[in-house]
Amino acid sequence: MENVFHEIFRYRPHHISEMSPDNVQGVNLHEGDWGTVGSVISWNYTIDGKEKTAKDIIEAIDEETKSVTFKVVEGDLMELYKTFKIVVHVDTKGENNLVTWTFHYEKLKEDVEEPNTH
Repeated sequence: MENVFHEIFRYRPHHISEMSPDNVQGVNLHEGDWGTVGSVISWNYTIDGKEKTAKDIIEAIDEETKSVTFKVVEGDLMELYKTFKIVVHVDTKGENNLVTWTFHYEKLKEDVEEPNTH
C-alpha cells in the first residue's frame, strides 16, 4: 500500500470518481494507455457547485519522485489560462501519504482569478 496514491494518479485516475464522486464525476481515457506519457484523459468535475470539464495529456511521470504531470489542453480552464499544468506529487513516509498538487499556469488576462478553488 506504500505507493497507493501515486498508483491511482498514474494508472487508475478513473477510480478517483469512485473515491470522491462529489468532486470528480468521471475520468475517461481518449488516447493511449492508462499510466503512460502521451495518454489523453478527460475529466468531468465540480468546482464551487459548477460542472466543469478538462482534457489533458500526461506529460511526464517520475517514479523516483512519485509525480505525474498533466498538461491541460481543452476545457473550462483554457477559457481563463493560456497554459495550465498540474503536477501531482506523492510523498510517502511509512503508511502516511502526503499528496501535493502544484499548478503551473499563465493567465490569458491580468484580471483572471487565481485557481485557488481547484
